Amino acid sequence: MPKKLQRKLPVPKTQAVIAPVEKERSLSPFRGRVGARALAEFTSQLAVLLNAGIPVTRSLRVLEGQMPQGAMRRICKQLVEDVEAGTPLSEAMAKYPATFDPLYTNMVRAGEAGGVQEEILNRLSGFLEQSESIKARVKGALAYPVMILAVASLVLLFVFAYVIPRFRQVFESIGGGVNSFPWSTRVVINVGEHLQAWWWSYLLALVLLWLLHRLLMSKVSGYRAFAHRLALRMPLFGKLVHKSLVARFARTFGTLIQSGVPHLEALDILKASSTNVHMYNAVDGVHASIREGAGIAVPMGESHMFDDIVVNMVDVGEQTGELDRMLVKIADRYEIEVDRTVDTTFKVIEPVMLVALALIVGFIVFALFTPLLKMMQTLSHH
Repeated sequence: MPKKLQRKLPVPKTQAVIAPVEKERSLSPFRGRVGARALAEFTSQLAVLLNAGIPVTRSLRVLEGQMPQGAMRRICKQLVEDVEAGTPLSEAMAKYPATFDPLYTNMVRAGEAGGVQEEILNRLSGFLEQSESIKARVKGALAYPVMILAVASLVLLFVFAYVIPRFRQVFESIGGGVNSFPWSTRVVINVGEHLQAWWWSYLLALVLLWLLHRLLMSKVSGYRAFAHRLALRMPLFGKLVHKSLVARFARTFGTLIQSGVPHLEALDILKASSTNVHMYNAVDGVHASIREGAGIAVPMGESHMFDDIVVNMVDVGEQTGELDRMLVKIADRYEIEVDRTVDTTFKVIEPVMLVALALIVGFIVFALFTPLLKMMQTLSHH
């Protein structure tokens, strides 16, 4: 590995990356989880206060005083007590893994070791805000299709539970049983009666399938690998999942290296935070390659999780000693692509859902009014 790629800030060798979090977890008197946006604001404000020359303990007290009652305020209070007792800020934060993950605590530790705490916190704040921005973008794009689906479900429920039974009563009162109705009317009435009688079984089946899926995901590695592979190959959504994984890998790895965290420890953090088995295996392959003294680009290419552009940019970064800068460029590029993919995906989904809803409602209307039209024609002939 080129010398320029070695860690930039002195991180104490005695500090492990993942182990301290696990060790401190049992010592935590309070495990609070706060939102990503609240954590980003806390990080940004702490960086501003430290940059102004205010000591850590006083900065934390200022933040504690201006925060509303809640998890973050209680954590701030405990952080002040720990830091005043002589505990480094990174170790105090590691007691709250639900709020400060390994990425966060190790970057703070690197800042403490290099004396650039405010700079590291600024990077962390930017990283958190960027991650939250992508999540908000996806959630915002999902809102409209979900709303359409919810309204459509309520409309269909009302039609099958209230409208169809009354239409059947009208038809039967005029004369003729169900068998005398047109095929489309029979289909709608039979579906409605079936759903009225067995809706609970479908709901129970969905709940049981979801619980079975969660159980298999946690216990069966083969099923987990299959599910994660399926997520990567889904029409429309597969590209979004894949690009999001690559963007997160590049942003996290680049931010950690910029902050002075050694490569192997940064990859340990990436493995611990991986949400996809295949990305975990790719990162593990890169970790093994570095441990053996080889490069990063080759195992990335062999994993098939990264395209040729990413692999070549990483290779150039390794050769020039600017791997962190290249990773940040990759993250920027893929985050833009995630935005574009979100737009494209939901622009396709929305009209498809509207057309499907229109076809279903149209078929129901046709099925219910066909007998009425036939009756009117019969009466007009008489």
